[in-house]
Amino acid sequence: MSSLPGGTALASPGDAIPVSRSALLGIALTLTACALFALLDSATKFAGQWLPMLLVLWLRFLSQALVTTALVLPRHGLAALHTAHPKFQAARALFGITTSVCAFFCIQSMPLGNFTAIWSACPLLVVVASAWLYQERVSPLRWLLLAVGLACVIVIVRPERSGQPLGWQALLPVGLLVSGSGYLLLGSRLARLDAPHTTQLYSTWLPLLLTTPLLPWFWQSVPFGPLWLAVAAMGLCSGVGHLILLQAYTHATPSVISPFLYSQIGFAMAVGWLLFGQVPDAQSLLGMTGVVLCGMLSMWMSVRGR
Repeated sequence: MSSLPGGTALASPGDAIPVSRSALLGIALTLTACALFALLDSATKFAGQWLPMLLVLWLRFLSQALVTTALVLPRHGLAALHTAHPKFQAARALFGITTSVCAFFCIQSMPLGNFTAIWSACPLLVVVASAWLYQERVSPLRWLLLAVGLACVIVIVRPERSGQPLGWQALLPVGLLVSGSGYLLLGSRLARLDAPHTTQLYSTWLPLLLTTPLLPWFWQSVPFGPLWLAVAAMGLCSGVGHLILLQAYTHATPSVISPFLYSQIGFAMAVGWLLFGQVPDAQSLLGMTGVVLCGMLSMWMSVRGR
């Protein structure tokens, strides 16, 4: 599952590095992570054309868990597994599974750029949901941004554009937004309670363990070599991409990092065009622009403290 705008600060910028140089390094790391996330989604889309959904997700969880473990445990040891909040970790894992299922079907049914733009609308819901959970006042402008952002998502999806009647597929973007927002909310909460690498370990291994008992019902052999390359790419791009993004937050503040997370939409459009020949139409581009503008205005209000 890819990242998206609206991440939570995980560390303060280093005092030993000049602010401008540190910020540039954080931006460069963010752009690298977003490019990896776009490749992650493209590998998922490719694998999904040949394998059942649950098998693709299980292989993705497996490869991501192995890569994350190889990167985290040698540095932090078994102490990385210690958490004082297993219920939060388990709930986030469940949200991760439902988000991955919705994301899989969205990736298969629409251009990568469209999917990424819809995913990028989650922070608008997170801001309002966080304020509601913590009894904070939500300004009328934030409600307006949420409404406009969701309207832009509808413009991007347009489930009726192919002339087909609305079915359960039309609910997938809604499920993606709801479950993705829950995933982000719990991630924001756990960022204040557990170490980032601890949350990342649980967010990769728990979905794998929860879906493994279903393996006999959906297992089939992977038919050819390129599919194994796609599986390896899913693990590498996800594991390395998330760790790079965590590192970016040690060099720059969220207010610096967050706008550049929207670059994932551009990377996804480029990859979708190169690998799948998918080019968003004019209405989709309009919706993407609206989502980006609403998200960036929401971030500006947060930085300004309004």
